[in-house]
Amino acid sequence: MDETFLAVPPAVVAAEFATPSRWPQLWPDLQLQVMTDRGVQGIRWTVRGALVGSMEVWLEPVLDGTLLHYYLRADPQGPDGRPRPAPPRRAAVEVGRRQRAAKAIAFACKERLEAGREPGEPPRAGH
Repeated sequence: MDETFLAVPPAVVAAEFATPSRWPQLWPDLQLQVMTDRGVQGIRWTVRGALVGSMEVWLEPVLDGTLLHYYLRADPQGPDGRPRPAPPRRAAVEVGRRQRAAKAIAFACKERLEAGREPGEPPRAGH
């Protein structure tokens, strides 16, 4: 789970996640299938590949921007293709790795979309 504030409207953030061809760049070891597309409120996917479960990007309008919520509910894929919980130590390492990756995705979006805009400043043209 992760949350990051972006000083841009939800529609601008939603566009970052709406293009399926971008998903392998963001999550290279996961295959995603849309479960629910909520438009400017985000997307929920089923996850296969290195992990099996679900993933969600929920976009919440807050003040002059968007609170990007990210949830990954998944376990490693076993040899039969079904989820297989990892041993506690390995699970903790994987959770930390996935949290850092989620934060890197959020900060990259923040940097690109805000383009230097500070919270409280008026949005730039096109945002």
